Amino acid sequence: MVQHAFEAIGVDFSSTSRLVETLPFSSNDVTVGGESELQTVVLGKAEDVDLAIAICESSYFNNVIKRLRTGETSKKMLSEIEGFVASNKENVWENSWVRFPYHLLCRQAIKVFNQDLRADKNDPNSGLRGDIKKFVFQKEGERYIRVPISYVLKLALADFLGTCKALPEFAHKKGTQLLEHFINDNTSPETHSFYICPLIPRLGNGKLIAQETCLRFLFTQLLTAYTNTKFGLKDRGQEAVVFNSPHPPVRLKRLNNCIPDSFYRELFMSPCLSGWDRGMEKNSYMALCHEVLSRSQLNTLSKLREAGIINRNLVVLPNTSNISLANNGTHLSIGSQKLSLAMKAGLTDFNARHEKYIGDLAIKIFEHFIPLFVGLYSAAPYRMEFYDFHPERALGYLPHQLHYTHLRMFWRRWKKKAKLKIFNKPVTPFGPQWLDKAINRIFKLRGDYIPDYRLIDYMVSLLSTETCPSLDGTLGNQERLAQDLMHLGVFHEKMSPYMFYRLRQFSVMGYTGFEGRFYSLFESIMGDVSKAADLQTLITLFAYKLIATGKVTHRSIPDNPFIESERKQIAFGAAIGIPTFFVREDTGNFYLKNLLKRTMQVRESARYSGYSRVYIKEYQRALVKCLRVEGADLVCQLGMDETLRDLENRIEEPESFSVYGRLTKGILDQAGTSSPFKLSAHEINNASEEYYRNELRFKHIYEGLDLLRNQVTSNQDFIRFSNKNGSEILRNIFEPYGADGFFAFLKQSLVNGDTTEIVLKKVIALLLIYISYEAEKSGEIISNEELR
Repeated sequence: MVQHAFEAIGVDFSSTSRLVETLPFSSNDVTVGGESELQTVVLGKAEDVDLAIAICESSYFNNVIKRLRTGETSKKMLSEIEGFVASNKENVWENSWVRFPYHLLCRQAIKVFNQDLRADKNDPNSGLRGDIKKFVFQKEGERYIRVPISYVLKLALADFLGTCKALPEFAHKKGTQLLEHFINDNTSPETHSFYICPLIPRLGNGKLIAQETCLRFLFTQLLTAYTNTKFGLKDRGQEAVVFNSPHPPVRLKRLNNCIPDSFYRELFMSPCLSGWDRGMEKNSYMALCHEVLSRSQLNTLSKLREAGIINRNLVVLPNTSNISLANNGTHLSIGSQKLSLAMKAGLTDFNARHEKYIGDLAIKIFEHFIPLFVGLYSAAPYRMEFYDFHPERALGYLPHQLHYTHLRMFWRRWKKKAKLKIFNKPVTPFGPQWLDKAINRIFKLRGDYIPDYRLIDYMVSLLSTETCPSLDGTLGNQERLAQDLMHLGVFHEKMSPYMFYRLRQFSVMGYTGFEGRFYSLFESIMGDVSKAADLQTLITLFAYKLIATGKVTHRSIPDNPFIESERKQIAFGAAIGIPTFFVREDTGNFYLKNLLKRTMQVRESARYSGYSRVYIKEYQRALVKCLRVEGADLVCQLGMDETLRDLENRIEEPESFSVYGRLTKGILDQAGTSSPFKLSAHEINNASEEYYRNELRFKHIYEGLDLLRNQVTSNQDFIRFSNKNGSEILRNIFEPYGADGFFAFLKQSLVNGDTTEIVLKKVIALLLIYISYEAEKSGEIISNEELR
């Protein structure tokens, strides 16, 4: 069936070279796009910033005060909330909304705002949303707007389009299209690609999606600066800041521990004003996600007890309000022109059933290679103290993602790595915080520093059940698994499946491809995103080659929870930084067995009878060797030899080349120390947030500005494009500085936060013109016969 399906879409089996050239995801076949989840803060004093005001004016806060007066609650609850507001000496308010006068919006921005307030944007008679009082209020007789930063970015773009009269019509049209690219995740702003990029060797493969991501981040920074200036935020004691950061903020974790889940949702849950026709329904879905994930972590306790990890009745219950949805990552999606065109044509020999059967098998193969990405191409460093190692909290959602056998092995190795021992005896926190902190201090237990804590703290890849495998190649398997997990209290059938690597089906997305959801934070957008997209494409193509040639079938990687957990444990181990993992010597995963034959220093485990011990670093080397040997023709076809050399550098010299190593260096420089263990977890994690908010944000801004400057001054094709659409455009923008002077001035003013509205309008206009050019060029390349 498989070979016949491949032949139906034009794969040529007449020779090895023709096979490689005609496979899906081969050269000239791939398109790529991305999504970025971003962190926001508002800088300002408590009396000026919306979050502090919203807390103090809330009915919840006032009810706590009333209950305290009547003796129904303790003073501790009130003092914790008051302390959160009063002790913010840095005046940094994470995920706060902003408020400003309604009259500062131009006519077009008001039109956009009013349209987004409709209950159903497709129905002009639907009336307004039922929660409109959240967004509009009166202050001293004047009408004010109150919205999250994720939405104010859209209003800023609408305001710019309504007030920049000199903007060329084609750029105005593109800007209007981009309004729908500024949406939100559960809490954070989210942007998705302004245009789809081709991924082909002659154009540098992943270089184009890296450039698009870079320019999209820069555009977001410009709109943020425009918001602070044009909407008068800075004049009213508020300054919005948007940046890349992978973790829920430390201070919000503290607040989350002293408020109920319903109040947390009231303060931080996105209202979904942008991106969905029925925003209140989407907002209800967001609330459902939060409720389900909060309940789901409570339901890990029974699994931890079953695994023997919890063996006493004293536990620290996970919070009933889970904050993990406030994490931020990046998704990279690749599509195949060949597969998409075949699905569009409605072929009987390659339909949704074939798409699913082959796609699921490709995912199973790809999951073996995820350790090549974790910590190397993206990371989320995080420090934990001894008293954070309550398994019911530290292990997050892993009990729902690993078989109890692997979970028990994982926990033992993690404790060993963190050196949780007293007088050479393993120890974990006892429960009472005062006792655990005293033990931590007396015995100088150091805790741990983790390469990618986001993948541990968040639900990223749910484990199949015995009756409902998630990747067996049958249509509807994800929906059946979701129902099964709902009955187990793990998930909800209305929620999208959580997977490391997700199939994008033509019937749902309009294209066939895969979404990589394991990326946390990139240290360099240009250097890391491009290479990550390259490697993701190469491994996907490699998987399709193995499937097409029959070397790997669904029987090679059986569908049962233990074998699924066996391969996933490696990625989670890499996220924690554990050096080894264990595989059954008689594992039914024949593909993993084949990979381990290439792996050095594999030996029989002394602790676990019938298991082999494998070093993760040696396994990573074996994966690269596999790509170089079995995929040599693919590497040549895609021109990715340099990509593999870059990968080898990241593996062999992680301190210098891996994202984890580079982020750690930046964090330590920010903290003024040489080791994460020389400071407390609170100090290191706060330093990491400050580093992301300032130095890393500046670096990403510089990358975008340098890219834009080089392109608009040196790219002759773009210069011809701009001249064709008005010869005075660029000269008017750069006056009176000239191009180099303009960008030098802009770079400094953006970092200082004092860019004027006039300059902001110039550079936003320039960026829109350039984005229009890139979108047109990419569209032409993708539609060219070369890609068909």
